[in-house]
Amino acid sequence: MELNEALLLLLTHGLPILFLTYMATDILLRNKRKTEHVLLSLIACCFLLLFVEEFVRNQVSIKYSPILSSLWLSSVGSIIPALCFHFIIKFTGLHAKWPRFLYPYIFYIPLIVVVINIFTGAEIIYTEDFFEVGMWKYPSYNESYYIAMIVSTIIDCMFLLPLWIAKSKTKLVEQQAIYHQLLIGVCVAIALNIILGFFPYINILPPYPYIYAGIVWCYFLRRIMKKYDFLNLYDKRYEKLFQLNPNAILLLDFHGIIHEANPAAKQLLDRLNLSQEQLFSVLSEDLKNQLMKESQIKDYALSIETNDVEFSLLVHADYLLVENQMHILLLLHDVTLQKQYQREIEFLAYHDALTRLPNLRLFTKHLENALESSAKQQKTLSLFLLDVDNFKCLNDTYGHQAGDELLQVIARILQHAVDDIGEVARLGGDEFVLFLRDVHSSQQERFIESVKSSFLQYISRNYSDIPVSLSMGVSQFPEDGTDGQTLIHYADQAMYTAKRKYKVEVLG
Repeated sequence: MELNEALLLLLTHGLPILFLTYMATDILLRNKRKTEHVLLSLIACCFLLLFVEEFVRNQVSIKYSPILSSLWLSSVGSIIPALCFHFIIKFTGLHAKWPRFLYPYIFYIPLIVVVINIFTGAEIIYTEDFFEVGMWKYPSYNESYYIAMIVSTIIDCMFLLPLWIAKSKTKLVEQQAIYHQLLIGVCVAIALNIILGFFPYINILPPYPYIYAGIVWCYFLRRIMKKYDFLNLYDKRYEKLFQLNPNAILLLDFHGIIHEANPAAKQLLDRLNLSQEQLFSVLSEDLKNQLMKESQIKDYALSIETNDVEFSLLVHADYLLVENQMHILLLLHDVTLQKQYQREIEFLAYHDALTRLPNLRLFTKHLENALESSAKQQKTLSLFLLDVDNFKCLNDTYGHQAGDELLQVIARILQHAVDDIGEVARLGGDEFVLFLRDVHSSQQERFIESVKSSFLQYISRNYSDIPVSLSMGVSQFPEDGTDGQTLIHYADQAMYTAKRKYKVEVLG
């Protein structure tokens, strides 16, 4: 074989072999577990084998053409329709109601003839006549050749029926578009099969030029796959789920570059005040390491703080192949509000909802700890009980909102006065309780005067027409008692004694 003939053979058969190899590998790697991927990859492999056979046959002596054509070309050519039928029926979902003993075995019944033909040395299917023109070895265009081409064309036309049925049954626009494109692809392949197979192109085209229709068919399938990605697990069928999902879904590579983000993800990034390029950098190092190792991640708790606001996220991660590159599929569930609600519930278990002060339950616990500490250090502790006189009159005159505001003001006044030397709590209604550690009588008097002064200033500014006042009772540890209940009881008696003797009158 001359150099120019070798280069021509490389062009006419070598390039299709490379394309079909890439096609078969690419489809299979997208999802090895799906039947459709495997079948389409096998179809591409079969067309690849046809070109390999012709590549070999046109380089060896013409005496080998009959046996190569009968055992290799005819056998592979018989397998392709079976695989195509299997793929179309599986892809369209028409197999769902088929009996198990039929599907998929019915498609491969003709292969029995192929197997017998191989083991009998091509006694059933045998092409005898070939002639050589230049570098090419052509089959004789005789009756048996045209019968084979007619049968092949009829079988190709039968592919249209399941596609047309599937298209008529589906109501999804996306699926209808896919089936429409596949119908066009089959029609184009049939047309090429007729044009290239029924007319001789001696010394113009290589032998059996109709096998190039297989390249067009495979290219067409890949074009559909690229446009609609119907062979990908996360394809058009799941696009609405992707777009409408309230959780943030992101597809990113292992360099942290985001390739896809649904609307929820874009909204989350806006709330985090992050660009798509910054997200990967704010992930914890532990999470990054797990992602790099392709570890399965589920319910991973992640906190991101931005602009003094902490966001709580639950992270789920999986991995998939996109364009022959492994990518990270990240799902972020924003649980910030749930965390806030949870913290609020936990807070309210020990605090008053209106004033945000500790409740009696928490106060009692802290009081017991303070009493134990004071006893060990032999220090004093003062306990105060307070309530608001004429509080009901204020509520009746100005409404409950005014009463709530007054309780909140008292809480702030007491918190400011107590500072870090004690603790204050709301007992309920208009009553408050507090303790001060290791304070002397003079300090107690200053404390009482400070509370009264701040209280009366607020009353005089807002409710000068109502005689609202404070009553206080004080008990001392250890003189009046050594436990919390005794001290509270003693302070309560002292407060009501004070109520009977005098009240702090409202100014003005």
